[in-house]
Amino acid sequence: MPQAPSPLQLLLLASILLLAPCASAAGAAAGSGVGVSGGGQLWCVAKNNAEDGGLQSAIDWACSADGGRADCAAIQQGGACYDPPDLQRHASYAFNDYFLRAGGAASPAACDFSGAAALTALNPSRGSCVFPSSTSPKNGSFTGTTAYGSSSTELSYNSSWKPNSCLWLLHISLSVMLSFVTHL
Repeated sequence: MPQAPSPLQLLLLASILLLAPCASAAGAAAGSGVGVSGGGQLWCVAKNNAEDGGLQSAIDWACSADGGRADCAAIQQGGACYDPPDLQRHASYAFNDYFLRAGGAASPAACDFSGAAALTALNPSRGSCVFPSSTSPKNGSFTGTTAYGSSSTELSYNSSWKPNSCLWLLHISLSVMLSFVTHL
């Protein structure tokens, strides 16, 4: 008759089963062609939930000679990133160009556009439409203002690294196993 597993074996098995989705998700992302920056690169992109009217106003400001002075040639007809039905993509390109011209990662407040934009480590480039990147800051705490149009938005942002849930799970699993082993 087979012997029942020990509590330590059960704990180890539970840890492996809990961490398996983390390992498969990491492997899937690495092989899926999704651009994830490993070198601390950042892009300023339009938020998925941003209103079309706000995005269009922000694009107009960012691309204007009187406003942000972003180079928006790539999102004009014939440009490498021209895609008329995709307002978010156009906004992302304009936001990112403005962000880089304003200092990039050294000036993270430049990526706000009244709450319509956010920084990401996911490369938004697709095909021949290449988004230049900025290197992420070592210490990302700041307070500042980004304005377009007639109003400005006060910002308070702390880009401290947020822990990855898989890393937390690994840490907790190992701590529990270590605690269990030391009490044997």
